[in-house]
Amino acid sequence: MTRLDELQDGRTLVGPPRPRPRPPGAHDRPRRVAMLSVHTSPLHQPGTGDAGGMNVYIVELAKRLAAIDIEVEIFTRATSAALPPTVALAPGVLVRHVAAGPYEGLAKEDLPAQLCAFTHGVTQVWADHHPGHYDLVHSHYWLSGHVGRLAAERWGVPLVHAMHTLAKVKNANLADGDTPEPAARVLGETQVVRAADRLIANTEKEAGELLRHYDADTARVAVVHPGVALECFRPDARGVEAGRAAARARLGLPQDALIPLFVGRIQPLKAPDVLLRAVARLLAERPWLRERIVVPVVGGPSGSGLAKPEGLQKLAARLGIGDVVLFRPPVGQDRLADWYRAASVLVMPSHSESFGLVAVEAQACGTPVIAAEVGGLPVAVRDGVSGVLVPGHDPADYARALYGFADDPARSARMSEAAVRHARSFGWATAATATADVYTAALLRRGCASRAVGEGQLQ
Repeated sequence: MTRLDELQDGRTLVGPPRPRPRPPGAHDRPRRVAMLSVHTSPLHQPGTGDAGGMNVYIVELAKRLAAIDIEVEIFTRATSAALPPTVALAPGVLVRHVAAGPYEGLAKEDLPAQLCAFTHGVTQVWADHHPGHYDLVHSHYWLSGHVGRLAAERWGVPLVHAMHTLAKVKNANLADGDTPEPAARVLGETQVVRAADRLIANTEKEAGELLRHYDADTARVAVVHPGVALECFRPDARGVEAGRAAARARLGLPQDALIPLFVGRIQPLKAPDVLLRAVARLLAERPWLRERIVVPVVGGPSGSGLAKPEGLQKLAARLGIGDVVLFRPPVGQDRLADWYRAASVLVMPSHSESFGLVAVEAQACGTPVIAAEVGGLPVAVRDGVSGVLVPGHDPADYARALYGFADDPARSARMSEAAVRHARSFGWATAATATADVYTAALLRRGCASRAVGEGQLQ
């Protein structure tokens, strides 16, 4: 028996006994949700370390759930002794820091060994409240799913889980130099799929991957598209062209430049090297463009990219384009919106994306996207309308896609209106309402199961 099984068995936990199942008919929306994000905090800056689209997802979803009267408490691992136990993120949203292992120096790959300590910390918080304090557990990523299945079982509440990425899918689409996901993660994801009352997939494609690769129950899988913060990521009120000029002035960028932008974590999975190689090919064939091209890379090393934190800068130098590439650290939402507005086009050549929030954020600002035709990006980008989808990761194909914007500077402006319209269909309020419906279905399923058990005992 593993230590995790011992935790589930209750022998290493301190706290009140498990609450009785919710009574029949008590299957409305939950009042309070315990949301789990073990390996990355919603307070971290996206684009640094392991913080990325999932951080944005959790923050925005939690705020919108609170706006429809579902309180959210987010449990995450404390990474500093100086962090307060709790932080109010927004009205109705509380972040709880759980001590689990050393505060610093732990990579994501080291965290499975700390799941017992994290689970204990979560259940200690529950022990301080009356039974039924949390109506439901919503876990994000497989590490949180492991804690979630134990906590949900302990508390007698449903588990809703969002994978965000799938090990089998990532391993089938590895970039050169990337590290395969371990077998332990595949096993862990399989266990979470079996335990969850409901699984949330970002797209129909991801739902299909859960069914195909993990034998998920069709009835338990729901598709909820992530949203975009439309109040922040939006075109300039003066129009896209005027907004682009203003954003370029604020960022110190030339007004007449071709600006293909990369935003995201710098690691092989996100393939920023493909953009640099495409730009090198573009300039080799059309050297006169060097005078009017700027290639901003906004983000920080992450994952396997941490092994060579300056690898992308060295690649730019080897390709002879170091003079046109701007490396900038991750920035907050307001500044990021300026980068999107300033760009001619966002380039997203990822090897795997469960959805692609960055692509939707850029389009919401009126900037078209060149993206790899992988994962959820065909949903995030309307090929030929709000951007261009590229099969595969050959830099020559991305160079050809860039030609369209280099040869026709007005193309970006023509696609911008369609990009904004497309992005508007991905609001967080819509995502929160759909997620609340998933919660209701999970509560209903748990209530039906409890009634079935009770009826069986009476017979």
